[in-house]
Amino acid sequence: MDFAAMMSAQMAKKKQQHQSKSASANSISKGGDGKAPETEDFPVKKYMRIGEIEEQRKAAYREAQTTREAERAAKAQAKRKREDEIAEETRIRDEKRRRLAEESRQRRAVREAEEESARRKRIGLPELPAEGDADKKAKADKAKEDDADENTKDMDEDKLREALRKLGAPIILFGETHAQRLRRYRQMAAAAAAALTSAEAAKLPVPTTLVPVPEKDMKVPALADIPRDTKGLQYLYRQLASYFNLVFREWELALHEAAVKMKETGESDASRSARYIMEQSRSAIKPLFRRLENGSLDNDKILPAIVEIAHAAQERRYVDANDAYLRLSIGKAAWPIGVIMVGIHERSAREKLHGGDKGGVMTDDVTRKYVQSIKRCLTFAQVRWPPHDASQLMG
Repeated sequence: MDFAAMMSAQMAKKKQQHQSKSASANSISKGGDGKAPETEDFPVKKYMRIGEIEEQRKAAYREAQTTREAERAAKAQAKRKREDEIAEETRIRDEKRRRLAEESRQRRAVREAEEESARRKRIGLPELPAEGDADKKAKADKAKEDDADENTKDMDEDKLREALRKLGAPIILFGETHAQRLRRYRQMAAAAAAALTSAEAAKLPVPTTLVPVPEKDMKVPALADIPRDTKGLQYLYRQLASYFNLVFREWELALHEAAVKMKETGESDASRSARYIMEQSRSAIKPLFRRLENGSLDNDKILPAIVEIAHAAQERRYVDANDAYLRLSIGKAAWPIGVIMVGIHERSAREKLHGGDKGGVMTDDVTRKYVQSIKRCLTFAQVRWPPHDASQLMG
């Protein structure tokens, strides 16, 4: 046999055996179905370099970072949207609160105007002009100016006679000139107006001959602005009398309203006691009105204190008014405490208990009573006209 042919046959047999082993190994690695397994991340390779693995790791990291940035941007956008919605809700809520506050203020202003109108109508005061009645106010001012001009300018003879006839006075007197007749008419007209005002003053809670002033003119001046002339003092006396009469009128109305509410159950002891206190205060303050009428009030000590009390009460500063009342009633002197007499020797501070410039005005019984009435008026006024500042409420 040829040696070369034998060697070729043996090599062909070994090669055939090696191919069959390789085919069986591939069929096992492919799952038995002859197909290679599919992978999403990496291609099917028998061997991979370190560089390829690092590139794949970097690609996966970049993809994760991109996903994280997208999620972060989505969260930031959602947060901004939520903040915008909260800001819009806050704006709408503030706008609604402002609108409700404005409506409440308008309703409160209307209610206060109605209450003030009813109160002024009840006590016989004229109606206050509305805010939009500027033309009416201007006309009223012009009418006042015309009235003032009427007192100084001349009148026609026929009109003068007609005016005297309406007053029930003689049209002409013997030997009377036109100027004298005009002067007589003005005197009679002023006397008639004063008589009408005096009749109204007699119907006040505390009857007085002082002509009352309108409520808008009741504001007494400050302590530093007290007038010193006779005319100014007379007007100040009218202001004080009008203010205290206003307080007593409101006091009576408050007691009457309380009595009407308790009409079904009957008047209680508390309401009877309150009415007794009001009647007693009104009776005790009459000497003050008499002194204001005849001008016999002490203008150096008592009048400034009363003016200070009334001014502070009208400004609803009741604590300051009470301080002025204490200075008027007990003064600023240091009062002795304890034993004031030891044997036959009199204590040196005893003299401060007896009047004088430092001992107050409580030694005079009449003065003590109307000063206490003023204090009771303050107690009622802070209930009827509450202060704007709660710290100004008396204890």
